[in-house]
Amino acid sequence: MLLKIYFKALNVLKFSCLFKKTIVINGLLLYLYFIDSLRQPQQIQNMKTKLFSFILFLVLFGSCKEPKVIEINTEKLLESVKILSADDMQGRFFSTPGNLKARQYIVDQFTELGLQKVVNNDYVQEFSHTFKGKSRHEAFPMVKPKPLDDYSNVPDTTATGGNIIGMLKGQTNKSFVITAHFDHLGVRDGKIYNGADDNASGTAALFTIAQYFKDKPTKHNLIFAAVDAEEIGSLGADYFLKNYRDKENIDLNINMDMIAHSDYDPELFGSGLYHYPDLRDPLEDIYSEKITLLFGHDDPENKEQSDWTFSSDHRVFHRAQIPFIYFGVPDHKDYHRSTDTYGTINQDFYIEAVKIVIQAIENLDESLSN
Repeated sequence: MLLKIYFKALNVLKFSCLFKKTIVINGLLLYLYFIDSLRQPQQIQNMKTKLFSFILFLVLFGSCKEPKVIEINTEKLLESVKILSADDMQGRFFSTPGNLKARQYIVDQFTELGLQKVVNNDYVQEFSHTFKGKSRHEAFPMVKPKPLDDYSNVPDTTATGGNIIGMLKGQTNKSFVITAHFDHLGVRDGKIYNGADDNASGTAALFTIAQYFKDKPTKHNLIFAAVDAEEIGSLGADYFLKNYRDKENIDLNINMDMIAHSDYDPELFGSGLYHYPDLRDPLEDIYSEKITLLFGHDDPENKEQSDWTFSSDHRVFHRAQIPFIYFGVPDHKDYHRSTDTYGTINQDFYIEAVKIVIQAIENLDESLSN
């Protein structure tokens, strides 16, 4: 009977601030179940039951953390994802017309937000890359390459892409670089790979986060980088960091890649704490009643989880010994498929995920400024 009551309570409390307290409640209930099973004088059992009731009262009605109210324009956020993942963007593959169209849309958003220009008095940071052999065939497939991995007849191809960089000035010369790649897989076998979750979701979040902090000055400069060519090796993030003149003042990279799709429990991961444990406390202070923020996917020795340390653009910063936190979700049924459309994202989950990232930036800004 007691166990049935416990599991019912657990289900009710799952997304409330009392959820964490169920660990304590679990121990207390097991304790009461145990003493009920013992043959003890009634007086002793009554005393232990009263003690349990008193401790349970303290646990349930003690201080309870409330979620921080984060006000954002959710309609604008969702509209941006819808636009970036629309068919007319043609999957936003590197150097294609659809990619250029997405780039212009991002420039327009940065302009509307009034972000400061960071690179050569422009939002766009163009770069070129020469593809050779196998990498050329993978990026721009030949109709009939030679068999048996012989790419000798595949000509070199140089293609141009571009990052879009803007900034909100902080109160110090230290910076956070907030990244999200906007490229995706393009058109394959006649199917458009819209990339709503991957990664229109992260790109659209850049606009919403910038809007939120526009009138809430932070101690760090917030550099917003919509980077290109992640899907073919983080070429844009790599070019940005190699050519950024103030690397020593970058305190942190916050990378968003796939934050809008949760098939089962609403869980968002913040990855990177295995490498940078000092960032844990500010993230543990984040509280949401709608999403569980989990940590992990960053320990190479953990065989039960895939290691995301080098799975997206944050790898570029990590290799340069710049701390990172990567926000994302595990691979899902629509990952890298033509079904990753606006219609398959989880809108409520996505909105809350963006609010969690905002809380993370606020907490980390304060923590890393001390």
